[in-house]
Amino acid sequence: MSFQPDHYITEDIKAIPPSGIRKFFDLCANSKDIISLGVGEPDFVSPWTIREACVYSLEKGYTMYTSNYGMLELRQEIVRYLYERFGLCYDENKEVIVTVGASEAIDMALRTLINPGDEVLIPEPCYVSYQACTLMSHGKPVMIPTTAEKSFKLTPADIEAKITPKSKVLMLSFPNNPTGAVLTEDELLALAEVVKKHDLIVISDEIYSELTYEQEPVSFASLPDMKERTILVSGLSKAFAMTGWRVGYIACDAEFIQAMVKIHQYTILCAPIMGQMAAIEAFRNGIKEVVRMRTEYDHRRRYIVKKAKDIGLDMVTPEGAFYAFPSIEKFGMDCETFATRLLQEKRVAVVPGNAFGKSGEGFIRCSYATSMKQIEEAFHRIDQFING
Repeated sequence: MSFQPDHYITEDIKAIPPSGIRKFFDLCANSKDIISLGVGEPDFVSPWTIREACVYSLEKGYTMYTSNYGMLELRQEIVRYLYERFGLCYDENKEVIVTVGASEAIDMALRTLINPGDEVLIPEPCYVSYQACTLMSHGKPVMIPTTAEKSFKLTPADIEAKITPKSKVLMLSFPNNPTGAVLTEDELLALAEVVKKHDLIVISDEIYSELTYEQEPVSFASLPDMKERTILVSGLSKAFAMTGWRVGYIACDAEFIQAMVKIHQYTILCAPIMGQMAAIEAFRNGIKEVVRMRTEYDHRRRYIVKKAKDIGLDMVTPEGAFYAFPSIEKFGMDCETFATRLLQEKRVAVVPGNAFGKSGEGFIRCSYATSMKQIEEAFHRIDQFING
């Protein structure tokens, strides 16, 4: 009898589909003539002072493990940043863990909170990892559709419609990937009332918080009575153009931290020290570069909003992150067909909206974390594709 690896793989893992984002990224990875609006990664190189801090740390011999919680100096910088930016007060010794990107933080939070069968409420369209990480934690993802008619904003009524006695966690991600939706403070306050009413815990993924264009960002944890109920997840990948450094963090109640660090110390141990040294420099001296990059993203965003209107592409104006999420329903194709044909016929890569859940059908995600020259040519080709 021949060896069959499939026989040994758990049914839970078999049931999880591969990332729809990576599927289209892989299709164009080896083709030089394709313009990619696919993967959500800044086109900027990490600022020079951040790179220099890493080089300096290596020259000084910083190649060892750190505390499971992360370097104290970095935790202090995270605490200072959260206080100065959002008015939040955390104890760097008890309420912060440095993680390997925000992705590890999300996985760790879910594994800490979820018992088999517990329900995680996930607004959709959403980042592809939320549902998969819930399933790997043996929880039940409960998707909450949001719509273009409501600017992809989550409302209290949306949550109430999905609440059951098994509901335990609400996943929030605003600014949103893939829609670019942002919630105002008043809109977040309304959600907070539902959270208290139903005794929910919130995992607030604020990785794009620095990339808001029409209002100042609001952390869900800063709302009245929400700090103790919120596991704040963020990192440096997007705003600081540090995707490959893999430095994220969790800030929350000390009891949650004590539980989560058990997972972290047995599976990861610590984030790489060189990345942590770079992150310290980012928090101390990199904010001006964040502002510069945000200004450029906003310039691109405004171009796309105008261009989409000019060529007849219906789209809710994105207010955060670096994604546009236009509708393609009127062109008589599902989003997979549209994206595939656009790639084959015009050599432009976008992500089908259904990669972000069923609510994303009829849409495509276009990242504007690429140069204006590329964006202009991409939308010229999209114009040709939809208008002939």
